[in-house]
Amino acid sequence: MTENTFPVYSVDVIVNFYRTEILTSQEAKHLSKSDLTPVPKPEAVQTLYMRVLHLLYRFRPECHSMVPLLENIQYPQYHEGATAITSVYIRMLQFLPMCLVYDFSLNDLLAPKKQRTLTILSAIMNFFHFRKQRMELMLEKQAKYRADMDRLQAYTKSNLDMEKKIEIMMVIPPEQQAEADELAAALAELQTATMHECQEVNARNDSIAERKTIIAEKTQKLAQVKVDVSNLKEDIGRFKSQIVESPEELKSQMEKMRENVKNIKISIEDSDERVVELQNMVQSVTHTEAEIQQMYNLLQDLESSMNGTKHRQEEQLELTAQYEKKQKELKNLCVEEGQLRRALAMRLDKESKQNIRRQKKKDMKEQHVQDVLGQCNQIHQKREEMAERIQEITGETQQLKAKIQSLRDVCSKETERAQALYDTLSTSMDELHRRIQAHVVDLKRDVTKMSEHF
Repeated sequence: MTENTFPVYSVDVIVNFYRTEILTSQEAKHLSKSDLTPVPKPEAVQTLYMRVLHLLYRFRPECHSMVPLLENIQYPQYHEGATAITSVYIRMLQFLPMCLVYDFSLNDLLAPKKQRTLTILSAIMNFFHFRKQRMELMLEKQAKYRADMDRLQAYTKSNLDMEKKIEIMMVIPPEQQAEADELAAALAELQTATMHECQEVNARNDSIAERKTIIAEKTQKLAQVKVDVSNLKEDIGRFKSQIVESPEELKSQMEKMRENVKNIKISIEDSDERVVELQNMVQSVTHTEAEIQQMYNLLQDLESSMNGTKHRQEEQLELTAQYEKKQKELKNLCVEEGQLRRALAMRLDKESKQNIRRQKKKDMKEQHVQDVLGQCNQIHQKREEMAERIQEITGETQQLKAKIQSLRDVCSKETERAQALYDTLSTSMDELHRRIQAHVVDLKRDVTKMSEHF
């Protein structure tokens, strides 16, 4: 662990971090710098590890001291201390490789050293920083996903509402069906009536034009007759001055002129009567034109309503197009998220494998060097000590052999008991791990089902 992939923090930074982020109120108050330097206290280190496991895996500290209830264990209260240590050791062995620490040993719990303890705590601290960053990223993605889902639900709801409105607008309710039928029938009748009236109006306009031409001709004739009468009067005056006519001829001429005047008056009265008739026909034509204008307004209103329905249909088509576009965008986002996750997993796997290989090589070299140096130092010390103690040991060897024999018997019995205890602990822990793995698999399956349902 001479070369780490994570920074080794100072004691003050580590103490402040574990006070604020890991430990509870009372434990944070009791933790101090003297618990880690110059010689770490095993109780404080074990408490920190238990709180880390509780924060990550929800495994409470009191659960480490629980002995499995098996029939072959007698006096389980004697095993509570060893059970807590072994439980913490097994779980830290499973957790620390994620922090890039691969050589955790039982000695780090029972007799921790300063530098090694600070390195392990720095690795855990680095893992918590990484975990916090990943959780923030996941929360952002989750919030974005929830916002997209809410937007999708709003779009689907608006699409359903618009479809319902379109159906309501396209379908005539039964209360208004009779009115719609009556309006359609009235509209058809009005169209036929307007056609007939238009034909009649056209015929009347033609007759009016003909009569206007006749009246114009008659007025021209009347004007010509007036001109002729005036000319005749002038001629009569001139002839009277020139010729003395007989009274009989004058009477006959006067009678003829009177007859002509009567005929002219009769023709004027006939023309006046025809003018009155034409005025009445013009008034009826204006009335029919007003009715035709009302019908034209009704047709325009109906055309505007049809245009409104067409506009709403176009809006519905636009909304459906937007809905399909959002669905495609959501699918693309899901595909990109899956690709990024796979790429991240592959990259992390490669990095972890490379780090494991490097760490193994470093550990092997360091262990070999330490073993060689330790052996050399032990050989030199033993040479000096053995020269002084050979004489003392020779006298005590006989007594020690007897004591060793008795101790071997006792140790063999204790080792058998410890082996039995270890076998029961290992079987119980294996069963517990299998149950936890089965529970995790069930949770993953439920999560996948829920994601598929969403």
